[in-house]
Amino acid sequence: MTALKAAIPHPGWEWYPYDSLSTLLHLGNLFGEDFATLFDLARQGVTLDLGCGDGEFAFFLESLGCETQALDFSTSNQNHMRGVRALGAALGSKIRIDDFDLDRQFVLPLDHYRLVFCLGVLYHLKNPLYALEQLSKQSDYCVLSTRIADRLGKLSLKDQPVAYLLDDDELNNDDSNYWIFSEAGLRRLLKRCNWEVLRFASVGDRNTGPADPARDLRAFCFLRSRYSLANLELVRGWHDDEGQGWRWTQREFSVRIRELAAGRTARVTTRLFLPDALLERSSAITMSVSVAGRELSACSYSESGRHTHVFELTPSETAPGAVQLDYALSYALPPEPSDNRERGIIVYAISWETS
Repeated sequence: MTALKAAIPHPGWEWYPYDSLSTLLHLGNLFGEDFATLFDLARQGVTLDLGCGDGEFAFFLESLGCETQALDFSTSNQNHMRGVRALGAALGSKIRIDDFDLDRQFVLPLDHYRLVFCLGVLYHLKNPLYALEQLSKQSDYCVLSTRIADRLGKLSLKDQPVAYLLDDDELNNDDSNYWIFSEAGLRRLLKRCNWEVLRFASVGDRNTGPADPARDLRAFCFLRSRYSLANLELVRGWHDDEGQGWRWTQREFSVRIRELAAGRTARVTTRLFLPDALLERSSAITMSVSVAGRELSACSYSESGRHTHVFELTPSETAPGAVQLDYALSYALPPEPSDNRERGIIVYAISWETS
């Protein structure tokens, strides 16, 4: 790629100064022996390189047989996107290249992406919460890297869910740098924006501050969207997404967890909301969970509001690598003139951790 760049005339503009493909080394460490599965995933649908610079990473993905889109914003791009277009022409690439402002209330060009690479972009965004939430609505998975900070002077930030707002010339004299999160702050941000962290690693100097020009600490994450329960296969008993990422259920409803670590214990957490109207007609609601007809857990709720239901799957139950969970409620609201649906509870999220 370096030789190709050198052969392309570029009067009046400069190439992006950083090696975009060096990220592959860190991603290799993040995924370990499963590294190849990342690119298998990328080939399952459209992949987006968000903040593509000169596009080397996007063209690399294309060379692996991935249907890829490259996106950046010409106003802030090093060479106003001349570089990515010149490389694309020289390579005879079929990649779609879009000029796109992530600092507005955006919707991505395509309705759905299988995988998004968001590498070194987050700290350049004025509103990272909106951007990450919108990505969760339009993509299944995300690989994200961003600068983080463990310290502010003598104060340790690692376990504090905070972010530091840079001044306009505080980091590399670059006024496009905004938010530097602590590790806990980044994890909180991802959780609030509908992302489940599947893999997380940090690389660099843990004694660095948010604006230290000589030392750098980076987080690398592999994420799965859980917006509208996208991390699951909804088998039966679910109503449409209400537009905020949650769904009503029927009295009986089922999900299939598709990507379990086979033969390991899994802790499953269901986050739900019990409406007042349900308890006005039934003094308590019991929710049970079964696998293959065997009840694993049951809990009774007598107060409305948010609740968390936790149970474990044994190694024998996770052995196939996928499992169907069948939920049942003791009562549900029947169809009525104002709403012709059977309504049980509202479910915000179902997640799992293996051990």
